[in-house]
Order: sequence, then structure tokens, then C-alpha cells
Amino acid sequence: MYVNGEIVKRKDAVHINDVRDLILHIAADAPPPNWVKVEHARSIEKVVALLIPGILPSTLALPPLPTSATTNPNVPLSIPLPAESHTPIPFIASTYSHACPTRAPGDQTRMYSVLSEFFQCQVTPQEKAKRQAQRASQRAFDNTPSLYMLSLKEMIENDYPVPSYLADVFEKGPGWVETPQASEESTLLLPAEKRQSKIYAIDCEMCLTEDGKELTRVCMIDYESGIVIYDKLVKPPKPVIDYMTKWSGITEALLASATTTVAEVQAHLMPILAPKGGPTSILLGHSLESDLRALRICHPRCIDTAVIYHHPRGRPLKPGLAWLTKKWVNREIQTRGDSGHDPEEDARACIDLLKSKLRYGPTYGEYKTDFESIYERMGRASGRGGPGSVRSVVVDHGNPGVMHGAKANSNVPCTSDDEVLEGLLQAIPGHEFSFGRFTGIADALGWLTSKTTAAETPAVPVIPAEPSPSVLTNAQATLNNQLITLYASLPPRTAFIIFTGHSDPRRMASLNARKSAFESAIRSGKKAEDIDKADWWTASDGRELEEEVEKAKRGLLFLGVK
Repeated sequence: MYVNGEIVKRKDAVHINDVRDLILHIAADAPPPNWVKVEHARSIEKVVALLIPGILPSTLALPPLPTSATTNPNVPLSIPLPAESHTPIPFIASTYSHACPTRAPGDQTRMYSVLSEFFQCQVTPQEKAKRQAQRASQRAFDNTPSLYMLSLKEMIENDYPVPSYLADVFEKGPGWVETPQASEESTLLLPAEKRQSKIYAIDCEMCLTEDGKELTRVCMIDYESGIVIYDKLVKPPKPVIDYMTKWSGITEALLASATTTVAEVQAHLMPILAPKGGPTSILLGHSLESDLRALRICHPRCIDTAVIYHHPRGRPLKPGLAWLTKKWVNREIQTRGDSGHDPEEDARACIDLLKSKLRYGPTYGEYKTDFESIYERMGRASGRGGPGSVRSVVVDHGNPGVMHGAKANSNVPCTSDDEVLEGLLQAIPGHEFSFGRFTGIADALGWLTSKTTAAETPAVPVIPAEPSPSVLTNAQATLNNQLITLYASLPPRTAFIIFTGHSDPRRMASLNARKSAFESAIRSGKKAEDIDKADWWTASDGRELEEEVEKAKRGLLFLGVK
């Protein structure tokens, strides 16, 4: 199956995008890869791909990576049989004959997202030509701000609080309001000069209370005039337990005089958002869904600079506002260090970004415009039964529907590996491609970190202690049973692909945090002699970081067909 002669020609191991392209070859219409040979690929009816970080070479009694100059470290390794290896995951040793080394994406000092690399692919030449024609036609139209308003689909994908009259997808809690629906007929009766919607840039700051993040300041600026039309400190309903000053710019002294409530802010903003005798206003912001949630307002017309401008590594990653402003407006913002952000400065940055977009055209600030989700590629595939015949599902922790599964036919959000197994068992019969992720072993190894707010994140993370042998053994045994159950349920002619993505990332993450903390201190004006020598970042640290990154990028791939 593996073509070792081609693998040894490679500069490094099989990449995650190679695994993705193999799946697209089997499930869709991608050309065959050269590093592996799949005979009768069209006879394979289903593909199930599992990402399972934490399965290491030592888990399967594989030899360490060869260090001899005459031995290639990228060729597949023969897996010892369970009786010979006493592996804690005998399913893999009894199901697969080889483990193929893989390499995660990244640069010398960072490892990039395995999920982003796996779920994004280059468009076909035909689709590229189609997109170029669409862009040309876009430039032929008037380049007005409304061109960049989020569609309903984009609002849902980016977790916006959607007004009920657009779609019944968001449940408003106590204290929420929504901008009234404008009448198209009444808007058409207005004079031409009054049909144009007003645009307002908005930015909010939040502090932490026992109920979570709450609104503490809101600033709104008129797009055309640049005049601040509203800027208020807001008193949260519960006492503040963390002002998050480094990000919010809010201090206890500053908020002490605040008396305005969220309800009063809503009452003041509503006539601006839905003016009498005029069309509904357009709100402009960066990751605007967060501001709307802080305001507890559902609004239908939004422009989001985190969506209309791209992250350099593509979707679903979003760019930061300070980076965007530096890159595309050539201006630095958020430079006050520990004093925090200024909402007026951030709102003005959004205005300048939109004006730059209007000045230079729709493709300004976009990266990877010739990339798409693998689900879009599968949806267009004509090789099996025509476009739309390859149905896909993502079964994963969290809410995959707003991230890497946004373009899939179905999504199953899960909170545990048991739910992932159950979701796959139910979803596989109705889908040609199924993706799932099991995280139990990685969690037992201490590789996973809970999502925290920036304020809660320590400057230098502490590497967790190694788990007790019993915790790891239990996690491995649980995974083994889950894989046995899943495999037994698969119909014949199903490709069953497991990849680990990466190795232990903790030392790499710890070193990167140290590097970032030192560089931030220098940027804030501190001299090296004012920093504790234990916190210095040295050339030796840099070399160690590069070594740890290379180690973290190592993964394993297991290929088989039932």
C-alpha cells in the first residue's frame, strides 16, 4: 500500500495535507497521491477518519526514530503484533500492519493547527477560474459598504445572536432585545438620499463578574463623520471580581462613578439602530458577535472586520484587530501595555479597515482565496453519483458547526469521548465521509488545556505532572474498547483512517510563552537588566524551542480498509 520509494524522496514525513488529499482521492475526485497506492479506490464506499492525539510510538512498542544517516525516518514502521508488544491498545496492532510517520504544519518556532490544515484544501483549476470570474464581476459593481454585510449563513457560522425574524436559531435570555424588523415597502417610499443606511462602528469592553463577562464600557462612532456619538461606562449587575484592565482598560476607580445599566444602553442605542423614517443602521466592529452579546442585542445588519479580512493561515482562524490595523492600515493600536485597550481607538481602526476595503476592492486583506473546505470539495465531486452525493459529518468536542465543521452536511457536538463514539455510530450509516476526534488519552497525558480568558492565562504555563500510570492505562483501555465497538459497526468496504496529528506539545508551549513574555517586557520599555535573569530569552532557549517544535510536529498515521 505504501510506496516507500516515493516517501524516501521526500524532504520530511507525510504531511497532514497529504492525509487530507488521500481522503479526497477516495471520497471525492482528487488525483491519486504518489506516496500510497489505493487499488480500486472507487470500490470504497465510506471513509471514516479519526484524529486521536496521544498514541505514541512507545504505545505500540515501535522503535524510536532512527538517527542513522543511512536510515530514513519517514518510511512506515512495521507494528509488532499485540502478543509481542503487550501494547495497551491492541486494536491498532491487530488491525493495522504499519504506522506511517507524519509531520504537523508550522514554522521553526510554532506548530500550526492540525485541524485547519486537514479541513482546508486548494480549489481545483476549474473552481479557481470560476472564482476569478466572480471576483471580476464583483469589481464591476459599485463597491459600497453593504457589499460586506454578513449574510445570515455567515452570522450563524460566526455565532452571532441572530434576530428571530431572520432565523429561529438563537434563544434570547432575560434582558435581551432585538432591533425591530424594518419594512421594505416603507424604505422604498423614502427619497433616494434617505434610503442609504447609516453605519456606526462600535466597540465594547467587558469585566469579569460571578456571572461571567459583563459590559462595562461601550463606544459608538459615526462612520461618515468620525464623531463619537455614544461613549458610556456601564455598571454591571453583579460586583466585578476581575477588571481585566490589561485588556479592558477598565479600573476600579474608573468604574466607580458608573451608574448606566445595560438596559439604559439598549434604550439609548435602539433609536440609532432603528431610526424612525429610515432604514436599519449597519453596525461595524471586530468579532462583533462578542460586542452584541455583551450588549444583549440581536441586530440584523453587521459588518465584521474579523470576517471580511482573513487570517494568513486561512479559515476558521480569525485575525486580531491590532495585527490587521498594522498590516493593512499601517498604524499601530493597542500599544498602551498594561493600561489596556481603548474602545474608541478600536472602533476607529474598524472604520479605517472598511474604508481600505472599499478603496482597494473585495480581495484586499484576503489570504488563501484559492482554498476551500474539504466539505465544499466533496459536495461538488462528480465521480460517485454527481454533485451532492458525498455527504459528510463531523462528530467532535465543542461546537464543530461554527468551526471546522461549518461546511459539512451534519455536525454532532459532543462533551466526551463516549458521546463522540455514540455520535459516530449513529452518523456513519447516513454519510459517505465521517470525521471524529477522541481526546481521552491526550487529556490523561496532560496535553489538553481548558479554554480560559486571556486574563486567566498565566504568563508562563506550568507543565503538568505526568499522569499516574493507572489514569493513562484506563484511558488507553477505554479508547481500545471504543475503537473495537466502532470498527465492528462499520460496513464492508469502509476506509478506516486514524492519525494522531502531533506529539507532546507542552514543552514547546512553555518555551513559546517564555519567549513571548520576554519580548513583551522589552516592547513595553523594560531593559534586559531590569528583568530577572531566569526570565531572559537566550539563543540557547531559541535552539531548544526549535528542537521541541520538531518533536511536537511528529505524529503517526494508520491506514486500512475493512
